[in-house]
Amino acid sequence: MQFIKSSADVYLEEADELLSKGDVLQASEKYYKAAEEAIKILSFRNSLGVIFKVNRIGHWNSKLYFDAVDELEKFYPNIRSLWISAWLLHVEGFHEVRLSKENVEVLKADVEKLVELI
Repeated sequence: MQFIKSSADVYLEEADELLSKGDVLQASEKYYKAAEEAIKILSFRNSLGVIFKVNRIGHWNSKLYFDAVDELEKFYPNIRSLWISAWLLHVEGFHEVRLSKENVEVLKADVEKLVELI
C-alpha cells in the first residue's frame, strides 16, 4: 500500500526545510498551515456542524477554526492545546515575528501531534 501525503504533511515538510535554513517567519506560517489543514480534515472526518457554516460562507476563517476545535474537543481531548500552539506560531511567529528558532522548535512538536491525529 502506498502512503498518500496529506496537505498537512506537505506543509510540515516545507516548514521543516524552512526552519533548517533559519527562516523562522515562513516556517512558523507553514506549521500553522499544517495545523489548519489538520483541523479541516478532522472536521470533515467527524462530520462537524462547523462544515455547514464553512459551506454557507464558502471559506474558512479564524473563528471557524476555533469553532471546529471546540467541537473536536469531544473526540480529541487535548486538541485545544495543540491548536493554541499553532495559533501562537501564526500570530507571534509570522505576524509579529517575535519567536526564536528555539521557540518554533518547541511549538512545532504540538503541530506534529495535531497532524498525527489525521
